[in-house]
Amino acid sequence: MSESGHSQPGMYGPGRRRRRRRGDRDIGPPGQNLSGPSRDREYQPRERRDGSEEPPGPLIQKTPIILAKPPGERAKPSQNTTISGAPVLDKPIMLMKARDDAVKPATPPEATHPPSGPGPSKVEREGQRPTQPVYQIQNRAMSASVTGSAVDPLVGQSKLIPPEKMKHSIKLVDEQMNWCDSAMEYLRDQTDMLVVGVIGLQGTGKSTVMSLLSANTPEEDQRGYVFRAQTPEIKERSGNQSSGIDFFITQERIIFLDTQPMLSPSILDHLINNDRKLPPEYNLPYTYVEMQSLQIAAFLFTVCHVVIVVQDWFTDLNLYRFLQTAEMLKPSTPSASHDSTGSSGNDDGAEYYPHIVFLQNKSRREDFCPRNLKDMHMVVDKLMAHSHLKYKGSLSMLDCNIFPGLGQNYMTTEVNMFLLPMQENDTEEILTKTGSTMTYPLFSLLPGYKGHPSFSTMVSKLRSQILAMPRCQLSHTILTEKNWFHYAARIWDGVKKSSALSEYSRLLG
Repeated sequence: MSESGHSQPGMYGPGRRRRRRRGDRDIGPPGQNLSGPSRDREYQPRERRDGSEEPPGPLIQKTPIILAKPPGERAKPSQNTTISGAPVLDKPIMLMKARDDAVKPATPPEATHPPSGPGPSKVEREGQRPTQPVYQIQNRAMSASVTGSAVDPLVGQSKLIPPEKMKHSIKLVDEQMNWCDSAMEYLRDQTDMLVVGVIGLQGTGKSTVMSLLSANTPEEDQRGYVFRAQTPEIKERSGNQSSGIDFFITQERIIFLDTQPMLSPSILDHLINNDRKLPPEYNLPYTYVEMQSLQIAAFLFTVCHVVIVVQDWFTDLNLYRFLQTAEMLKPSTPSASHDSTGSSGNDDGAEYYPHIVFLQNKSRREDFCPRNLKDMHMVVDKLMAHSHLKYKGSLSMLDCNIFPGLGQNYMTTEVNMFLLPMQENDTEEILTKTGSTMTYPLFSLLPGYKGHPSFSTMVSKLRSQILAMPRCQLSHTILTEKNWFHYAARIWDGVKKSSALSEYSRLLG
């Protein structure tokens, strides 16, 4: 201090304080803070000697202690440098988990805290759960149902979800004979499937039979069937309900194809009365209707495992001539190779032919007589003797316990024929018989003699027989559901442009 009692400006004045801020700070030994509390708040992460910046860490309340090795002992910066037990990665690492790891028990995330250090942790060496982030890739349809489905704790992906259930049929081929792609969203990449198609004349009950085989029961209202049947108004004016080809697939992965009536007079009448423009290759309306029917039948003979021919009386010879013509115009099965000169498509042994079932709908009581049934089998066998279609040996009414007194050798030439009785209301029939026999209360409680099981029982037996049919290979390669759809689209396009069908229509015209 000076003599006047004031401090000297050169030693304690503002100039002295300015010189101290400009000077270099003395660095003491490690673990000793010489800058005071204010220096802790102004601490900034400094750069390393190799030019990299230290990664930011969590907020530290205590005084940081910086430890540094001598320059000679410093190693290169590692990507696995950990702070607070968490890995720091420059880039995310994609890991592919092997199938053998799926059998190992899962480890919860709380138990996988690797110790900080340069070497890999014990959990990583065992391979149970990697410390690097694993990214799982899944489909959009799968991600929408992850919250409601079970999740594998090891893999992190949801289990297989059930396929979407169809509530009604959709169009596979529309009224103008154009292919539709709306059925693609209901198909899956799996090969265990059965394709069942149906053909028949108008009013024989094709849509009703297909609905009962697929998703409905006889007790339900017909207005709720998946394949819409004829309404009373359409029956009164002799019209057709179905047009084109309708598609329906069940949860058991069975594809049902319902078609418009073959050789339909109502479609012909609609063409004539409405003056619809015909394609240029067809001159007359009846030629166009017949060619439409042949295209549909030839298409079903190529893409179906089972084709059901429905008829309501025995028998129509024109229907069998139609089946033989459609078989003749059926496109050849594509060969396994892309070489069009190969002989596999022309060899009869390599050609595919489906199983065909003759369904006698609306049968009478006398049709179930064993002698009449044997005569019907003999007639169908004679008419289909020269056909390559698999018309016998796949379906048997004798195996359904419908005729318990008959032996297996009763019909030596047993064709694929099944009989369905008239669909009647058993309750109304019992009430009617009760009202007419009021004097015999014991017999009034018993149902009347029909000569065959009930309609519901026969439908159940038919369904079990159809679903047990052999599932032959449709082409030379194994087809999934989606592959079958593309295969069927190609077959339909080939059928419409078939030179054999064009030549046949020219002969008809």
